[in-house]
Amino acid sequence: MHTTHNNNRMVDFDWGVLLPAFGLMCIGTAFIYSALEGHESGLAWYRQTYLRQILWYLIGLGGAAAILGMEYGRVTRWAGLFYWVSIVLLVTVLVGGTRINGAKRWIFGLQPSEFAKIAFIFLLANFLSRPVEELRRPRAFFGALGFTLLPFVLILKEPDLGSALVFPVISLAMMFVAGVSGRLLAWLVGGVGVFGALLVAVILFAPAKLSSEHYQERRLLEYFGLKKSYNVEQALISVGSGGVKGKGWRHGTQYSLGFLPRAGAHNDFLFSVIAEEEGFVGSVVVLALYAVLLFSGIKIASQARDHLGQLLAVGVVTLLFCHVFINVGMNIRLVPVAGIPLPLLSYGGSSVVCSLIAIGILHNIHVYRRSY
Repeated sequence: MHTTHNNNRMVDFDWGVLLPAFGLMCIGTAFIYSALEGHESGLAWYRQTYLRQILWYLIGLGGAAAILGMEYGRVTRWAGLFYWVSIVLLVTVLVGGTRINGAKRWIFGLQPSEFAKIAFIFLLANFLSRPVEELRRPRAFFGALGFTLLPFVLILKEPDLGSALVFPVISLAMMFVAGVSGRLLAWLVGGVGVFGALLVAVILFAPAKLSSEHYQERRLLEYFGLKKSYNVEQALISVGSGGVKGKGWRHGTQYSLGFLPRAGAHNDFLFSVIAEEEGFVGSVVVLALYAVLLFSGIKIASQARDHLGQLLAVGVVTLLFCHVFINVGMNIRLVPVAGIPLPLLSYGGSSVVCSLIAIGILHNIHVYRRSY
């Protein structure tokens, strides 16, 4: 039931967004606990990873509530500030960030690239919210492209290829919906396709020219079968061994015996843990929750009261879809391993907080879909 009074907007819930999000948080907590139970039994209760995940959920819910407290058009007025602060943070990471496993992605325990995705969506939605006549001009296309390339290059330098690739996909989706020249978008897609084809050709026919120390090239070599990937092989075994109904919660063997990497079982490869313990049925449940969330986001975009709300919703839906597609894809070797977390499921403070802020943006657009 919907209300028409401004003071009662907040009770106008979109359960198609809220219920899947809540379900995913419950599943995430349960399987992070399951994946690490045997390895954290000696730790104090307040140092348990699943409890830290709950804390991040609470912080993320606070961020979502803050977004809901202000109409999205007013929040977007600060889009430029959000964007440039995120750029400064990305530069700071490259200069003095914490290096883990050969990559600089963290500063003060946070991953600025996750926050940069939200800031980028706000900025691009604000930039593209202009008359169609202006959007048809090359200036609008190249302006949006410039805003896209800056974080893309900085994140690629960390290096974090997976997160970097999310930016051009979001940009293409938002520019397409906004009405940017289709001819220019076609040229962009064609250019990206040619670049990708050349990269694949180099990997397949001249792998010796690539440095084995560069993890992006190594992962692509693993994907095309030119190098073995222990992590991917174990993830596939986990998914396959679950069968239809799985081995049961806390009864998985791939991670408990150390075959599935313990450093990744609760984040990048959590989907494999779920597939092993709950089987095909559990995997379908998780994917169904994401499907409901994404289709609800598309519905919110179609019902948005203005172009700005529509573009924000499209950006958020594209962001969530990219994360789900890449993460699940790498668990079943559909795409190369990219280190992209599953929204609301994988352990990680920055990812969890930003995912919930994204949910808050969608619900904000739903709440303010009417002008009164």
